[in-house]
Amino acid sequence: MNLHLPAGTAGDDTYDLVVTPESAGWGYSALRVLTLPDGGGVHEFDTGEFETIVLPLAGSGTVECDGERFALAGRDSVFSRVSDFAYVPRDARVRLRGRGRFALAGARCGTRLEPRYVPAEDVPVELRGAGAASRQVNNFGTPDGFPFAEKLITCEVLTPGGCWSSFPPHKHDEDRPGESVLEEIYYFDVAGDSGMAYQRVYGTAERPIDVLAEVRGGDAVLIPHGWHGPSMAAPGHDLYYLNVMAGPGTERAWRICDDPAHAWIRGTWDGQPVDPRLPLTSAEGRS
Repeated sequence: MNLHLPAGTAGDDTYDLVVTPESAGWGYSALRVLTLPDGGGVHEFDTGEFETIVLPLAGSGTVECDGERFALAGRDSVFSRVSDFAYVPRDARVRLRGRGRFALAGARCGTRLEPRYVPAEDVPVELRGAGAASRQVNNFGTPDGFPFAEKLITCEVLTPGGCWSSFPPHKHDEDRPGESVLEEIYYFDVAGDSGMAYQRVYGTAERPIDVLAEVRGGDAVLIPHGWHGPSMAAPGHDLYYLNVMAGPGTERAWRICDDPAHAWIRGTWDGQPVDPRLPLTSAEGRS
């Protein structure tokens, strides 16, 4: 199975990108990316078995669901500001009006919850790592940042050009203390003309997997299991990726295990400053 999905190769007549559990060969995580025209458009969809977060990537709009109407201020691009978003439950009919590009991040779940809106100002922004391993994480859909979902875990990571993120390499494919089973989708954008980055995924002899992909804006990488990282931002080109995760566990938790061969790197961050370019974005706009 192809785990690297270059832009334009995994869409359909409606969506720029479609990743379903069936297409990915797993059980829970899903992602669709939709573009509405600059003059404005309307898209209606049924959530089916999937709780879904509607996240503006570049643009703005309104979300109507269960008699609620949420106005999404959105943003010019993922590199311009942190965005507000809407959560819509499974078994719902949703109308999205607006312009621009939207991510519909989903997880197959069993419980129908309430639709919700979260403003950009309420999205927790975290700086992780240090030095050349510095990155910004917008925890808009993590268990701590948004405790109102059943299965779906999602966040945004911004990495300054020349830095490495998702490092040390880690995995979450075993149900054991300190680790949870989560299928993961990475969806990328890269700043600047002809911008590119690189993504590594690798496994073990017992569960082999091997990806070293040059990624560009609109690409996705699927991670059914195995160590993933680093995500490498080329100098001069800031890197963005949207992470979408879900799994079979009864607890909605993101627990990871570092690759023992590289875990020592965390100890070198003590006393090192975070890259001074961070945070790249905030609710107010580009820093």
